[in-house]
Amino acid sequence: MGEFDLIARYFKRPVRHAVLGVGDDCALLQPAPGTQLAVSCDMLVQGRHFFADVDPRTLGHKALAVNLSDLAACGARPLAFTLALALPSADEAWLAPFSEGLLALADVHDCELVGGDTTQGPLNICITVFGEVPVVTGRSQALLRSGAQAGDDLYVSGTLGDARLALEALQGKVTVPAEVLAAARVRLECPTPRVALGLALRSVATAAVDISDGLLGDLGHILAQSGVGATVHIDEATKLIASKHCNTPAGGLFCSDIDPHQWRTWALAGGDDYELLFTAPVAARALVQAAAHASQTPVARIGTIDAERGLRLVDGQGHPVANTFASFDHFG
Repeated sequence: MGEFDLIARYFKRPVRHAVLGVGDDCALLQPAPGTQLAVSCDMLVQGRHFFADVDPRTLGHKALAVNLSDLAACGARPLAFTLALALPSADEAWLAPFSEGLLALADVHDCELVGGDTTQGPLNICITVFGEVPVVTGRSQALLRSGAQAGDDLYVSGTLGDARLALEALQGKVTVPAEVLAAARVRLECPTPRVALGLALRSVATAAVDISDGLLGDLGHILAQSGVGATVHIDEATKLIASKHCNTPAGGLFCSDIDPHQWRTWALAGGDDYELLFTAPVAARALVQAAAHASQTPVARIGTIDAERGLRLVDGQGHPVANTFASFDHFG
């Protein structure tokens, strides 16, 4: 099967919104009047971002999900995406489920594949995604990292740390009950992009970022670009690890065997969560909860934004905790 047969069989579909999609030198997109294009790009490399034996269907899902998560953090509505794919071979048994997982998530978010490239080489998946953000009275409604203000609440969506727990279990660094690993592995390999929450937080949140490299590391981007500091209640964040509250026959033993610092590390610096970390004024607490309800996404308040620069961690009693948590670094 040649390159163009591969594209036609697994990835070419009629476009619904784009002016021109797969099959020409360029795709053509026409943003709606009064909107800006939001663009993001993410790459997944075998051995760095996923195991060689991962289910290709979930890999297709994740490849797009991590990009949609960036749009969610910007408050952008998904519009279209391109796919650059390097493959060791044109393996139909791999391509069929990969494209199914990819396009199924694309359909959920009405985000169409409009172009890309394929070549032979080590497995590498690179997606560029395009979204729309409204401009109202000359002002973009995009959520940025630079808008956090002193006194804002700090929130996170969903759960934290389960993806990292699954990764370390698969690497043999920790032993967990089979049912715990199965649930955590879904968080690692099939994350849920919080697009609906991002849209609902427009005009509510002051700043936002998606958590890909770990909560504290990604929070650092908001603090640096907003010129502020933060206090994080780390025990509130640690409560968000779903695996810690498992109700399995071995659950109690499993939970008690793991050091409290390990739980904190997974929650604060685990990475691969793809949840939204965002700030909002205290006066907007009811609006944040309304956005959470409308998007059917749980959110939790885990800290505050401070005028004094720097990151401060406190435990459940308000005692300072040393920051020894290192988030993921691609070149670390």
